[in-house]
Amino acid sequence: MGLRERKKAQTHAALSWAAIRLTVERGFDQVKVEDIAEAAGVSPRTFNNYFSSKAEAIAFRHLDRCLRVAEELRGRPGEPLWDAITGSVLRQFAPDAEAIAHPPPVDAAQWTEGVRVMVAEPALRGEMLRAGATAEAEIAAAVAERTGGDPERDLYPHLVASAVMGAVNTAISHHLRIDAAVPVRRLLTDALDRIAAGLATP
Repeated sequence: MGLRERKKAQTHAALSWAAIRLTVERGFDQVKVEDIAEAAGVSPRTFNNYFSSKAEAIAFRHLDRCLRVAEELRGRPGEPLWDAITGSVLRQFAPDAEAIAHPPPVDAAQWTEGVRVMVAEPALRGEMLRAGATAEAEIAAAVAERTGGDPERDLYPHLVASAVMGAVNTAISHHLRIDAAVPVRRLLTDALDRIAAGLATP
């Protein structure tokens, strides 16, 4: 990735994390594009160059994480498929540069409750569904490349991709439902191990 692409990726990440932090802290309807841009250190015009709405900015973090799973799968050809999937997913759910540089402004319990409220926001549902569908298609393509399948014709790559996205979504939902009592990465490991045990590589 060149310097320009890295800067664009950093701006995407900064805007998305700012949108999430502010929404968790204040509530979806209390956050404006101008607030997000200011928190990320850019202009509202720059925000509009990257995202069409604050909902899209919030959903981008989930999309980006899941697209990186597909990218990593392509870069780990020597591992068994499910080992590569689990490693790729867990890597994306480690604290990233934005979360470390700009930690949540509230304590863990408030953060969990705020995220729970945010993900239930009706205005976000369409963007989250689009993000999930885009990521699932890309993971299916990566799985097909690894297994020698055809992503247009074969069931297996799409079955795996759907299972992976289901594991991610279920682990996150369960993490929020139990007030973050169990780390999300542990839940992800458990979910993916259970799926791998019953969905062998062809």
